[in-house]
Amino acid sequence: MTESPFQRIRYERADPAVIRIVLARPETRNAQDKQMLYELNDAFDRAAADETVRVIILAADGPHFSSGHDLRDLRNPMSEHDPVGTWREYEKPAAEGYLAIEQEIYLGLCWRWRNIPKPTIAEVHGKVIAGGLMLVWPCDLIVASDDAEFSDPVVALGVNGCEYFVHPYELGARKAKEMLFTGRAISATEAAALGMVNKVVPRARLKHETLELARTIAARPSFGLKLAKMAVNHALDTQGIWSTLQAALGWHHLGHAHNREVHGKLIDPSGVSAIRRGPKAEE
Repeated sequence: MTESPFQRIRYERADPAVIRIVLARPETRNAQDKQMLYELNDAFDRAAADETVRVIILAADGPHFSSGHDLRDLRNPMSEHDPVGTWREYEKPAAEGYLAIEQEIYLGLCWRWRNIPKPTIAEVHGKVIAGGLMLVWPCDLIVASDDAEFSDPVVALGVNGCEYFVHPYELGARKAKEMLFTGRAISATEAAALGMVNKVVPRARLKHETLELARTIAARPSFGLKLAKMAVNHALDTQGIWSTLQAALGWHHLGHAHNREVHGKLIDPSGVSAIRRGPKAEE
């Protein structure tokens, strides 16, 4: 049953205690613009506040889960949206204004979603590229179809990785470096072996298997689920995940500042064709 007033996403009641939020820009392969991110944030807030909801699923329309950031959206002003964080002065020139934007719409939103006090499950298929990882990684669990693959090729653009830099926590240090250095995509099977994905299923059964997992979780006491999530997240917090994110975002913006100086734009333009070519076949 659809309950969605949104334009970029859908908000559906998948089961009495389960909400399914669906990225609904298949024509852009679910590239994320500011409107999508704020709609997604509103949907997460709505599900978190609904006492009938025990579990939240994040899914996507179309052939791919997400192609990452919609770069055309850079021209759209922040004034069209209501910020949820305390960062402001987005219109200031150069690094000051752009850092404020990314603190709000990328790191700030991802961190809010990571700490939603209800279990969240990413239902993933097809490609998940760069900024798309920032929608998947804040979720507690990931169920992936057997055709899913995950990549962050943006080192080719002269930055250190996408803005929610949890790569070492999700993949381990050496696999994180391999993903970033080569731009190579990691398959669903490999991601499961690394512990990043909980379950790999045939594409035709993805929705069903994800919902069955959500139903199993929804049968547990809500307070127990909240406490368990807080305990596991705290374990990561004590390992310094927040400090890692802050430092990595700073280096990300050093890359942007360098690119502006050398290339006159936020990214190294030579990286676009490199990403399209992909890593070499010997991998």
